Amino acid sequence: MELWGWPILLGLLGAVFGSFIATLAIRWPEGRGIARGRSACDFCGATLGAAELVPVLSYLVQRGRCRHCAGHIAPSHWMTEVVGLAIGVIAGIVAPGLEGAAGAVFGWLLLALAALDLAAFWLPNGLNAALAVAGLGVGALGICAPLAAQLIGGLGGFAALWLVARGYKALRGRQGLGGGDPKLFGGIGCWLGWDNLPVVLLAASLIGLAVVLAMLMLGRRVRSGDRLPFGVMLAIGAWAVWLVPQLLPAAISTG
Repeated sequence: MELWGWPILLGLLGAVFGSFIATLAIRWPEGRGIARGRSACDFCGATLGAAELVPVLSYLVQRGRCRHCAGHIAPSHWMTEVVGLAIGVIAGIVAPGLEGAAGAVFGWLLLALAALDLAAFWLPNGLNAALAVAGLGVGALGICAPLAAQLIGGLGGFAALWLVARGYKALRGRQGLGGGDPKLFGGIGCWLGWDNLPVVLLAASLIGLAVVLAMLMLGRRVRSGDRLPFGVMLAIGAWAVWLVPQLLPAAISTG
């Protein structure tokens, strides 16, 4: 495939996956099936045609409303589609080929987990396991980090945040991290290897601090018991850690 074909292919796939992820984040926490029958409106249940399922464009053409009942379509649909598309395009540009395809898959799995954590503070075991297995599979093919580093990263990432969570609960008497966060961190380690995990954790912590500061600047009170979707921050930090090394060769070659 020509180099320019990778961003187009991965971008189109990302938009489609983004649409599925947006639906997943709405229906799965509510216990509604995501693979039964055809796509339907979340309000009236009307079956959606092909023209109503085109990522981003159908939302714009319908002005954010269902054409059957005029119910509002959640903005998270087009936002998630755009993020999925962007992940694919960026991965295809910075690493055209199998490595970019692997990076896109990594980004889409992280997007699914982040969307569920943002919607319901939920990081499902199945998705965390899929993230870990996919990472180890890519490592076995020699595309990303060495397989040994990934195995250590998977075990070490989980153990590190599990110990933090247990220690916090022992000291404060309440839960500070969700049960899915250590599993997500372990899954990230299965992609990036153990040596990149400190950078991911630092990036996620800085993102969390920035969110809190933004909330304070907007005049919102922040209490010690307030919850933040730390999985979202881990996901952003992890994909950034994958992305930055891909950008460096291009910067050096044009410098």
